[in-house]
Amino acid sequence: MLSRKIWGFVAVLVTGITAAIIINLNYYNDPDSAYNRSENNVLRVINPSDVNPKLVDPSMQDISRDHTIGDFSFLDQHGEEVTNTTVEGKIFVTDFFFTTCGGICPKMTAQLQRVQKEFLDDENFMILSHTVNPSYDSVKVLNKYANRFEADYEKWRFLTGEKSELYLMARKSYLVVPDEADPDFEHGGESDFLHTENFALIDPYGRIRGMYDGTNPDEVAELIRDVYDLKREYKLP
Repeated sequence: MLSRKIWGFVAVLVTGITAAIIINLNYYNDPDSAYNRSENNVLRVINPSDVNPKLVDPSMQDISRDHTIGDFSFLDQHGEEVTNTTVEGKIFVTDFFFTTCGGICPKMTAQLQRVQKEFLDDENFMILSHTVNPSYDSVKVLNKYANRFEADYEKWRFLTGEKSELYLMARKSYLVVPDEADPDFEHGGESDFLHTENFALIDPYGRIRGMYDGTNPDEVAELIRDVYDLKREYKLP
């Protein structure tokens, strides 16, 4: 009787392990898996002419090639300067938020937690989150917010700086928001206020390679898959 019980236990154990292996193999063989996209799948380079005109400054709408993000210099949640050099040669995701937002921002930041977890040990990947309300979101406030969402400092920086510079990056570099909120936006007009759910994926050359709804888990899953595509494209470990 004991022998039957032991063999029964072994049979159940083997069946469970076999099922786990099959499930695992199915995952890695899934063409939509982040780990098994076609090596020939190359993301397009996004230029201003490819984007909804409502999201692009009129002076840039006809630019169809060679668009890259502009130079920037902001302070992060530790009060350290973050510039283009910080992300030079890296893949990174960027978004715009504010800490007192009770609507889409917490959803977006929670989705970025997923992204951080996926690439936590990847030294060639970063996340840059920009406040759109720098008059309130000081370094201290950003640090508290970063801690709330368990942001790893080496991986995820929360940025503040001059309002006009932050908004210029959103509109003329990352192309994630319309320019129609305030005619005086380039001078940091008080009535201007950005509010966007868009994430932008940037390659090691500072080019936009993907845009996603940061409140949509399915689109964020696509973003994760696209990061793996870029890693293959640039032969990054």
